[in-house]
Amino acid sequence: MRRKRPKRQPKTTFGKIWYFIWEEDSLASWIVNVILAFVLIKFLVYPGLGLILDTSHPVVAVVSGSMYHGGDHPCIKKDSTTSECLAYDTNLYFICNKTYSQKIRKNFDTYWSNCGDWYVDRNITKEEFKKFPMSNGFSKGDIIVLHGYGAPKIGNIIVFNRGKSYPIIHRIVSIDDKQQITTKGDHNADSGDVDININPNTVIGKAYFKIPYIGYVKIFAVDLLRFLHIIG
Repeated sequence: MRRKRPKRQPKTTFGKIWYFIWEEDSLASWIVNVILAFVLIKFLVYPGLGLILDTSHPVVAVVSGSMYHGGDHPCIKKDSTTSECLAYDTNLYFICNKTYSQKIRKNFDTYWSNCGDWYVDRNITKEEFKKFPMSNGFSKGDIIVLHGYGAPKIGNIIVFNRGKSYPIIHRIVSIDDKQQITTKGDHNADSGDVDININPNTVIGKAYFKIPYIGYVKIFAVDLLRFLHIIG
């Protein structure tokens, strides 16, 4: 059996740096690699995607269940400042203001049986909704890739700013004569969960496609930083 020859240590400064980053098997080298990856993604890849897709936020992580088509646990305690949910009732499931004691099966027909009346009352039929982008919704933790907004269209999913600490991602349900937009989260009831008179200038982009669950990496990091801030 032939022995592997030990790698030659470079003599030039550039060679030593290159060896440390890409060849050396050490904790310090791993940490530098992570930092470099973050810098490249944030300052090169992310802006490059934004330029290609014509939006300032080409990729967003879904941080709520407002577009989820299954049953979610109702919130029983909210932060008085941020309105963020702090505790859930894990014995119940709800969707579109309807509550169940058993988990709700996630499929389009079940979703429509719970939520469809709201859309029918606004002249959006089941067949029309099926043709909407991402008609089966998406989940907290998904990554959504965005592209330029363009002209508003009922059924499209948009990301917009609404005076909160994070952008909102909801579906367009109506457009008035002045091009003012009304949106609703697929999962939400109509009471207090409809965003009306959205100025097109606040729209960041339109949902293009989703990548399931990868966004939990960001959510975990944000939650960890928030926890460390609380106990710090």
